[in-house]
Amino acid sequence: MEYRMKLQKFLKIVVRMLFHWFRQYCLSTSHTVVLDTNYGKVCGLQRKTAYDGELYFAFEGIPYAKPPVGEIRFKAPQPPEPWQGVLNCTTYRSKPLQRNMVLGFVEGSEDCLHLNIYVKTLVSDKKLPVIVFIYGGVFQKGEASRDCYSPDYFMNRQVVFITFNHRVGALGFLSFKDPKLDIPGNAGLKDQVQALRWISQNIAHFNGDPNNITLMGLSAGASCVHVMMNTEQTRGLFHKAILQSGCALSEWVNYPDFNWALRLAQKMGYKGGEKEADIFRFLNGISSHQIASNDQDVVTQDEKRNFLVYAFGPVVEPYEAGHCVVPRRHKDQLSEAWGNRIPVIMGGSSFEGLFCYQMTRDDPWFLRNFHNILPREVSEPCTEEERNILVRRIKKHYFGNEEQQAMGLFDVLNICSHRQIWHDMHRLVLARRTYAPDTPTYLYRFDFDSPHYNLFRWLVCEDDTRGVCHADELSYLFYTALSTHLDKSSEEYQTIERMVGMWTSFAGTGNPNCREIGDAKWEPLQRMESGVERCFNISKELDMRVLPEADSMAMWDSLYPKGSLF
Repeated sequence: MEYRMKLQKFLKIVVRMLFHWFRQYCLSTSHTVVLDTNYGKVCGLQRKTAYDGELYFAFEGIPYAKPPVGEIRFKAPQPPEPWQGVLNCTTYRSKPLQRNMVLGFVEGSEDCLHLNIYVKTLVSDKKLPVIVFIYGGVFQKGEASRDCYSPDYFMNRQVVFITFNHRVGALGFLSFKDPKLDIPGNAGLKDQVQALRWISQNIAHFNGDPNNITLMGLSAGASCVHVMMNTEQTRGLFHKAILQSGCALSEWVNYPDFNWALRLAQKMGYKGGEKEADIFRFLNGISSHQIASNDQDVVTQDEKRNFLVYAFGPVVEPYEAGHCVVPRRHKDQLSEAWGNRIPVIMGGSSFEGLFCYQMTRDDPWFLRNFHNILPREVSEPCTEEERNILVRRIKKHYFGNEEQQAMGLFDVLNICSHRQIWHDMHRLVLARRTYAPDTPTYLYRFDFDSPHYNLFRWLVCEDDTRGVCHADELSYLFYTALSTHLDKSSEEYQTIERMVGMWTSFAGTGNPNCREIGDAKWEPLQRMESGVERCFNISKELDMRVLPEADSMAMWDSLYPKGSLF
């Protein structure tokens, strides 16, 4: 029965994607336009938006760095080589090498460092505000394509919208301690730095304002935005930030070093010792396809049960090279981060933990074990007795019973919402209220529970599951391969109008209040002494309210030693 349900969902996905590709073909026009960049000319295509057929310009597949292949595989990106003639940029290029999310086969290319620029008009009285989006995918997956992030809703506004590819998995995050190898890690983050440099230097050619750039991301993409707010490499390259369901304080952005490179090499047949130069030489001789086939399989089941869900992601770099992005722990950078000076929107969905639905359903171990719930930075310094006291505190809060022996599926998912997403964002809220008290921080909670249009929930849960899942707000920001055509009078379409209105208003002015939200007023967070944070709750109705998860946030706060939250 379960296999049949999975097959039915897969077939629905295939049908929707085929229909999406047909629609995308119909929305293109034959009108092309050629513009200059600092590296050469590019030819773009005029396209139409999905609902109203409004015209906009698309320049896709522009190289922002050299292909990271051969001698520079695993290394920091280098600026692109200038080209002669006119580069055809009328469709997007290959995604980064990765496993397909549904079927698991490897797809994409090592030559992936391209960006896509979408703009409503190329001529206006003043340059347009720019939004740059970084995709999520736990640093293992993701792509800058119209299948996932079509800009149609944004192209009803006077903005420039940009997506770009960055490397993922081992190809993007392999790290060695030996300075002679020049691979300290975080190549995927350094791709993002290079993309932002290219955008800052070239976006004026596309009618974008290089002095009004908003960086936006969701999940791992949001944590990347936060990293970009901390690193000196990006100072001045963007001016506002939107963090959706993630930040650099998240445990899944701060993994311990378990000698992942050696484990990957051994999985693919390496028989040598632990000398990093030998491991690198072996891996650099392996095809990129083989690396992408194996880099997710080096994590053990016990590690996954302790929320180590991948091997290759951001690291604190073992030495500071000229391209260093993460010189020390993210928490230690908060007080001096240049991003404290820019306005921020941040928040998440009301039932984030639904994204763990399949993992938890398929492994009943999670229902019977509580100690793994403790964050690693809390658990590791504690004695066994101290851990037991903290676990009883968690049980008391969520079940009213310190001796609770087991949990239901949705109990686990509710705890995951707070442990994996909300509490880390809460810690960033506390840091912003302390270190950036005079800079606007707007907190939201996405709580629009459509029975049919919360598409990430539909993808990862059973069809009858309700609740607002991690990444569900993407359904209301992007026209994707899974999107269906909505009636403009529907609450779903109204939510699209509201979300895009708030996000583009913020990109233009630093304030998300706009005509689409009517009389509702989104207020920024107040200074630290004002107590529990208030959020803008986005549901069928809109209102400011005390964060509903505030009591849970206070409980999680209590698990940390005094002064160690941020």
